[in-house]
Amino acid sequence: MIPEVQAILLGVVEGVTEFLPVSSTGHLIVAERLIGFRDTGEVFTVVVQLGAILAVLWFYWRQLWEKVTHLFQGSRRARGFWLNLIVASLPAVAVGLLLEQAIKGVLFSPLTVAITLILGGLVLWWVDRRPQAVTQPEKTEPDLDAVTLKQAALIGVAQAVAVIPGVSRSGASIVGGLLTGLNRVTATAFSFFMGLPVLGGAGLYSLFKARHALGSLPGGSAPLLVGTVVAFITALLSVSWLLKYVSTHSFRAFAVYRVVFGTLLLGLIALGLLR
Repeated sequence: MIPEVQAILLGVVEGVTEFLPVSSTGHLIVAERLIGFRDTGEVFTVVVQLGAILAVLWFYWRQLWEKVTHLFQGSRRARGFWLNLIVASLPAVAVGLLLEQAIKGVLFSPLTVAITLILGGLVLWWVDRRPQAVTQPEKTEPDLDAVTLKQAALIGVAQAVAVIPGVSRSGASIVGGLLTGLNRVTATAFSFFMGLPVLGGAGLYSLFKARHALGSLPGGSAPLLVGTVVAFITALLSVSWLLKYVSTHSFRAFAVYRVVFGTLLLGLIALGLLR
């Protein structure tokens, strides 16, 4: 298959799944194996996430610009917002830096993805069904100013677990948000913003480290650019849809999908069709 076509397919997978609680990294690992894409050093898997991050910047640019300007005006709410993002990002950054090589060397496999998809689906179902999980009333708009520093820290710890492929960064942070009392819309929106420093930093760091090895990717750096652009477009649509969806629906459909897809992957692995 032509590398650019592979990149388009993988860009769609990344963009659609990045902010859904189903694990974009897990889907990329499986998709790459199925279409025979050789991701040297897992560079493509990480860098293509930059497209999804740009989608969040595009979608929320007004709110982000407002938070920046208000910060310099001495706004307590703006200061709290940025402090929450920093605190929520630290656990994932620390775990990622300490365990990056071990994770990529041992856990980037379809078997890991299958197991964590199923386990994560069961956890998501359990958390979503807990009547005491949400103390905020459900709203159609997120209330990010209601997120406390303690909640941000706990959500950050939950997000750090998502360094394991298949767990889902957005899924882990949403679960953390629900467990700390946030409603579905606020927990989902906060997980979007949490992706800015974590995924953005990881993508730029990986791109810098692999700058001399980009030519070893199938087709060179061109497919990387194509995949990133496609991921941006599809992620933009996914973010808009998800916020509307969770304002009136639970996360149980995603939990069922995770368990079904994970079980299917285990079947393909058992049959020797996926390695």
